[in-house]
Amino acid sequence: MKKIFVFICFVCFAFSVNADEQLNKILQELQTLNKDLKTLEKAVYSKSFSTQSSSGTQGVPAALEGALTRQLVKLSELEEQIQKITASNEETLFSLQKISDRVEKIQKDTELRFSQLENSTIQPSTNTSKANQQTSSAAPKTNNVAATNKVSGAPKQFPGTGQMKDFGKVLDEKQTAGLPANAKQEIRSVSPAPVVKTAPVAKERILPKVDPNEQYKFATNLIKVGDYEKAELALKEFIELNPQHSLAGSAQYWFAETYYIRQLYHDAAAAYLDGYQKYPKSSKAPQNLLKLGITLAELGEKEQGCNMLVGVQKQYPKADKSIIQKAKYETKKFKCQS
Repeated sequence: MKKIFVFICFVCFAFSVNADEQLNKILQELQTLNKDLKTLEKAVYSKSFSTQSSSGTQGVPAALEGALTRQLVKLSELEEQIQKITASNEETLFSLQKISDRVEKIQKDTELRFSQLENSTIQPSTNTSKANQQTSSAAPKTNNVAATNKVSGAPKQFPGTGQMKDFGKVLDEKQTAGLPANAKQEIRSVSPAPVVKTAPVAKERILPKVDPNEQYKFATNLIKVGDYEKAELALKEFIELNPQHSLAGSAQYWFAETYYIRQLYHDAAAAYLDGYQKYPKSSKAPQNLLKLGITLAELGEKEQGCNMLVGVQKQYPKADKSIIQKAKYETKKFKCQS
């Protein structure tokens, strides 16, 4: 029994060591990415973005902005991997604790049984019969107690009922009485109108038919390789398919970023505004509000943009220091009144 316990402990220790090695690798990658992000931020902040947007030329800051976005995507993926590894680490430790507790109970049980056998050989047979009668009479009581505990469990939970949805609209057909024959023929010739309405249903699907987490990775990988047009369509499809998913807010943020990188600032501002209104508690909500303020200020809406930039620290005081510092930098850049 002790050998089995030692073997189980050794296996669990090996799993935990492997998880720690993976965690250390990811932490090293995060450190390198943080260094790259700092250098990229210095390069982007050193030149004014307004001069580039007014001239209409795609200069070095736009390219650096795209590289910064790709680095942010990698950084968010590494953070998700760290969370998964820590969760698996906690699960292994919990299972190891359960196994150790079970082995201890088995060991105590075996020791108790051996001690009872030794005492039964020494004591006379009359005493053993009485002890057996007492233990046999006490056993049903414990079983009854266990049975009552099982009966008095938590109430069953039943799934909720779904809500009905509208899958279409009824088209009203109007009578054409009183019109000439030629007019009736012209109206009948325009009858293929319902076919035009049903055509947009058969649109091309970009995301693979997999788990939503895998679909999110597929869409963000398109940003990393620089295919921003396809990434825009993939992220829009993800939001339409999974509007209530935990990653929907992050997908909305990257969807707006695809417009911002291509200098489509009006579309980017509309996408950031949708993310601010629909997903205010998302993990990307502080970044979304920050970029909304920057985009509005660059488009000439300085008052609204400054309100957004000043509101980053007020609405999200627990956000990353880099986001709060960037918001302060942009308020000074646009001369906002706090």
